[in-house]
Order: sequence, then C-alpha cells, then structure tokens
Amino acid sequence: MSFTLTAKDYAEYIKLAYDLIHSKGDYITELDSVTGDGDHWTNINMGFENLVKNIDRLEVMGLSDEFKEIGKIMMSVIGGSSGVLYGSAYIAAAKVLKEKDVLHDADLCAVLKAMLDAIVARGQAKEGYKTMIDSLAPAVKKYEECLANGTPTAELCEQVKKAAEDGAENTKNMEAIRGRASYQANRGLGHLDPGAVTMSYQIATLMDYAAGKITE
Repeated sequence: MSFTLTAKDYAEYIKLAYDLIHSKGDYITELDSVTGDGDHWTNINMGFENLVKNIDRLEVMGLSDEFKEIGKIMMSVIGGSSGVLYGSAYIAAAKVLKEKDVLHDADLCAVLKAMLDAIVARGQAKEGYKTMIDSLAPAVKKYEECLANGTPTAELCEQVKKAAEDGAENTKNMEAIRGRASYQANRGLGHLDPGAVTMSYQIATLMDYAAGKITE
C-alpha cells in the first residue's frame, strides 16, 4: 500500500494548506507579535493566496515545473526572509522531481529532504535555532526512519505529521539564534516560533492528504 500524488493532487493540497493557514491569522499574528514583527502570517498567507489564484495553471503542469513555479511565486510574493527560503525550498525540490509524473512514499520524502537542505543552506541555520527548520527537520528524520523500517504508509503519514507538530511545539523551549526574537532578552524562550507552527500546518495537511490517497 502506498499513496500516489499527481500535480493536480499537490495543487489540491495547496488549497487545503491555504485554508488552514488563512483560518489561523489571529493566532499566528499573536505569536509573531511576541517574538517578531507580527507580519509572518500576513506574508505566508499572501504567498499561499497567490498560489491559489494560480491553481488552474499550476495543476496542469508537470510536477517539476509545478514546484519550480510555486517557488518563483512564493519568492516574489512573500516578504522578508521567508519568501527566499520557501522559494529556494521549492526550486530545490523541483530538481529532484525531474522525470517524475507522480509522487509515492519515497518521492515525497525526497522532496521534503531537498526542501530542508535548501532552507538550511540558504538560511545559514540548523535544527535548534527556533525556526521553521525545527518542524521540518524532525518530520524528515521520522519519514526516513519509517521508510527504513518498512512502516505501513498510513502509520508513516501519521508519524511524520506528529513529528512536525511536536517539533513546532518544542520551539517553546528554545532560545532563538536567528530572527528578531534572537535580539530579545530572553531570546523568545517560552514562546512558540510562528514559522515552525505554519510549517507544521503545511506538513500536517500534506500528510493527511497523502493518507487519503493510499491505494492497494
């Protein structure tokens, strides 16, 4: 049993991720007002909103072209460092999707790993710095672990989702090394990182969607 995701499926996921992020505006803005500029939700919401506006065009592309275009849109629309990081992540993922028509279990793991590596390299950050990486990195580690162990796909999806959510929750116990929170006296200790939270929303939505596409 595995899931199969097409370019159209990924476009559907984008719409679902946008719906969730959009609905969390007040919460994310409140989080970011404590540790940052208070504009993270505005920026990330704008990025996904523009993706949804282009969904008819995105869903008919090949996977690699779709990811590359998503990266270009996010880089041009999302303000601050997030735009560059998300753009770089999607453009890096597009490269591992050359010649791919659909995504299966291992393919999606490769996509998330490419995104992680690009964000780490471009942002000069790593796990433990209290950033979006602290949600994405645990998810990728868990995904690789599940693939290596032959974990059933439905369970794999749930474990990767939980790893992302737990990773975001763990940022409450971290001191910021990057971003505006790093300039605060307590470096944001005791507060969730909004970038990690919105990343966890995306990964959770993606894994739930993938789980719904499992076939024999």
